[in-house]
Amino acid sequence: MLPISQLDPHIAQGIRYVLMDIDDTLTRRGKLLDSSYTALWRLHKAGLVVIPVTGRPAGWCDLIARQWPVDAVIGENGALVFWEEVATQPGGIPVLKQRFHPEAVRNNDGRLGLIQERVLQLDSRLRLAKDQPYRLFDVAIDFAEEEPVLPLELAVQAADLAKNLGGRAKVSSIHVNVWMGTYDKLSMAELFLREQFRWDPMRERHQVLFVGDSPNDEPMFAAFLHSCAVANITKYTHLIKQPPAYVSNADCGDGFAEIVDRLLVLRSEQGTY
Repeated sequence: MLPISQLDPHIAQGIRYVLMDIDDTLTRRGKLLDSSYTALWRLHKAGLVVIPVTGRPAGWCDLIARQWPVDAVIGENGALVFWEEVATQPGGIPVLKQRFHPEAVRNNDGRLGLIQERVLQLDSRLRLAKDQPYRLFDVAIDFAEEEPVLPLELAVQAADLAKNLGGRAKVSSIHVNVWMGTYDKLSMAELFLREQFRWDPMRERHQVLFVGDSPNDEPMFAAFLHSCAVANITKYTHLIKQPPAYVSNADCGDGFAEIVDRLLVLRSEQGTY
């Protein structure tokens, strides 16, 4: 991974879409930082398309789509996307829209219930995440969002067990997310960009910059040449086969702000912002 200071000006000039993870990419210890939220506003005011891509639940995505300076939010590791449609009449109120991935399976599916039961039996300290009631498609197992913080190795074991039982599973910085269906963050991101912005994945992939921090971001790191990570990715590099191209010096939301600052400074120097 190259330091973000080595991002090429011509690459920065071509960026149109900025996608990012939320937990430990925009936040630190669960709190959204002033630096990262300001960076989102800077991207928005620069006219770039801003889309968080997160493992967080549908209930969170409703709020984020309505209240954050973003164009959409992809949630539950690619199961859904929420966005506001601009009012057609002057002074009108935007309408919240939602799209579910065609491969998404509701989390009341019996197969997922059995996987959840087996995974929780792996270690008595594993527990459902507190945001589980607000999820539609996946199950989130908490290993590091609240105390007790459990070893990363246990989270990897839980994810491996879920996969062996027929589910899909990804480890984030705080949860093990488990779901049924052949989708992930990347497949929904590409689907939404194509449908909403007529993005061409063959010709316009270079227009996307993604920022993440953990193994569940790996599909995005692998797909986009101009992917970035915040510094705390070093905790997980042994679990990531295809790392991002760039990394910040700072961690978490401050690292995201550093990446955004580099991007916008280069664009300003090139006359695109």
